[in-house]
Amino acid sequence: MNPPFAIPKGLAGPHAGPLAAYVEPYATLIQRQGYRSATLRLHLQLIASFNRWLVWTHRDLRDFDESVLGRFLRSRFGNRRPVNGAPLVLHRLIGLIRVSGTALAERPLSPSPADRLIDNYRRYLLAELGLALSTVAGYEWHIRKFLLRQYGGGQIKLHRLRLQDAIRFIREVGGRSGPRHTQLLVAALRSFLRFLYHRGEIENDLAPAIPNVPHWTLAGLPKYISQEAVQRVLSGCERHTPLGRRNYAMLLLLARLGLRCGEVLRLNLGDIDWEASRITIRATKGPGWAQLPLPADAAKAIADYLHRDRPSCDSRRVFLRARAPHAAVFTHSAILFAVRTALKRAGVTAPRMGAHLFRHSLATGMLKQGASLEEIGQLLRHRSQNTTALYAKVDMNALRPLALSWPGGVQ
Repeated sequence: MNPPFAIPKGLAGPHAGPLAAYVEPYATLIQRQGYRSATLRLHLQLIASFNRWLVWTHRDLRDFDESVLGRFLRSRFGNRRPVNGAPLVLHRLIGLIRVSGTALAERPLSPSPADRLIDNYRRYLLAELGLALSTVAGYEWHIRKFLLRQYGGGQIKLHRLRLQDAIRFIREVGGRSGPRHTQLLVAALRSFLRFLYHRGEIENDLAPAIPNVPHWTLAGLPKYISQEAVQRVLSGCERHTPLGRRNYAMLLLLARLGLRCGEVLRLNLGDIDWEASRITIRATKGPGWAQLPLPADAAKAIADYLHRDRPSCDSRRVFLRARAPHAAVFTHSAILFAVRTALKRAGVTAPRMGAHLFRHSLATGMLKQGASLEEIGQLLRHRSQNTTALYAKVDMNALRPLALSWPGGVQ
């Protein structure tokens, strides 16, 4: 039986070269990820070219690693930028061959000193401390910026690292950010400095000497828009394209159930009970889950997206990338973009542009309609009552009797 794609010359026959056996597995993988046939042909042509180059340079799979990949790309494209995602195609091929059990070299492609240090730090956070992936990703992002600011792309001389270097970085970055963001930066730097001290990279434990960032509990106010504005945003969503219908379904989950970004991204097909109109929400940090009623409009929007637009692939996630590879995890930025686009389209001016805007708006709307803080906390799945207590500050009718009268009366 012939495969549903054309094998390029140089990848067939008894003398096809070392990559011929991996053409069909690669094509199957690409098709499952939702790539089009035209894109698959371009990928196979590149692999055929790489295969010929391996034969010409007398290399086999034992020599096949990322450094060889780099030499091929330079020989094919010179100083020009590789086209059609060539590095990604060949790295995917390397991964496929390694998964098959073929002995390939595992040498990385000239990682920078910062990359090596951050890789070790990531393993320390995951394996030894057991932190959640989302926390590790946030710490890594801050530390990479710190190392780039401190050492550029050159050699990292940790024995010269001083407390003043960390404090100066906190002042520079924190001066342009809010207190919450700066708190996370401080936590990341403390964690990184403890890691360096335990590894013996620095002589003194500098982590305890980093000062705290003043940020008092319940000091701020929740940023929200009115329920009328929320409805205007939802009504104005673009729903004539697959991307628009996907974003509309995600926004309805944010607005009707107050879901967090990570909860929307982690939603699986099996988490929706269509007969009981329930949805299972999995915690973004650590174990745990909750079941919530699925509103009718959100259920209809999700069903419409699944029936008309969701790409067919192996992933069990409800919401997928609009472009291949569909199974790849798309990030919070996709939801953030959908929120900002919908607000701009509806002409709604909001105090913040993130996905939490709808979560705060749902809570304040419920409070104004008479819901208790306990009911709001249950819907939003707060672990602490103090978190829900923030919304009491916007209930002016409940706060007014608590206010002391002004001495001397109203002037």
